[in-house]
Amino acid sequence: MIDTLIEPFRYEFMLQAFGVGTLIAIVCAILSCFLVLRGWSLMGDAISHAVLPGIVLAYIAGIPLALGAFASGLLCAVSTGWIKANSRIKEDTVMGVVFTGMFAVGLVLFSKTPSELHLDHILFGNILGITPAQIWETGILSVIVLLAVLTLRRDLMLVCFDPSHARALGLRAKGLTYLLLILLSLAIVAAMKAVGLILVIAMLITPGATAFLLTKRFDRMILWAVTIAVGSTLTGIYISFYIAGSPAACIVLVQTLVFVATLFTRGLRSQPNLSLNK
Repeated sequence: MIDTLIEPFRYEFMLQAFGVGTLIAIVCAILSCFLVLRGWSLMGDAISHAVLPGIVLAYIAGIPLALGAFASGLLCAVSTGWIKANSRIKEDTVMGVVFTGMFAVGLVLFSKTPSELHLDHILFGNILGITPAQIWETGILSVIVLLAVLTLRRDLMLVCFDPSHARALGLRAKGLTYLLLILLSLAIVAAMKAVGLILVIAMLITPGATAFLLTKRFDRMILWAVTIAVGSTLTGIYISFYIAGSPAACIVLVQTLVFVATLFTRGLRSQPNLSLNK
């Protein structure tokens, strides 16, 4: 019985999956709190879809796929902001138009480009088959995002919570907003090889949404989100080993079940607004 339970820990590819998954979970969980606070849940969805044409163009140009994905994702974010600022269309509508358009462009380019790329791995990830080079890439990008967020945590928190107050205090709200978009793009690129462009959306939304139901203190919200994300990731990967299922899908499924359980036990009642105090 014990041998069966510890069997996943005997394989190097499973240990790598646990390690990479934990790192990605921490990054996505922290960012998810800012996205929920800002009301930007759709932005993660938009950027994750919009990186596909950049990946294909990077493959054609012979440059690292991460560079193309990052550039494409950033273009989506900037384009969304520019269209919103120069039109009467609401932000969620703009995001829907931009990301679906860019995703469609990516699919057309992919279908017309002979390559060794597997669309399933791009869309749904391949955390069990991640290479050492991809592990280094994911690790470096994740550390960059974590250091930036932790260093500027209070400024980013204030900009997300109350941009007008942030400007009154002398903070460059617009610059910090674009920095958050850059960090979001980097996080999506970091998670791309492991959990894919589709399922990373859930990792950027569900932990923060669940933590929001558990506490109204932002610092505690981050701790809850990280705990939920890491626990769900390790549990999802562990379960996938025994059911021969997609690890990324299992991770998201566990996160969703935690959210639903939290919603019915803690969320279906009136609660005070989120506080920035510790």
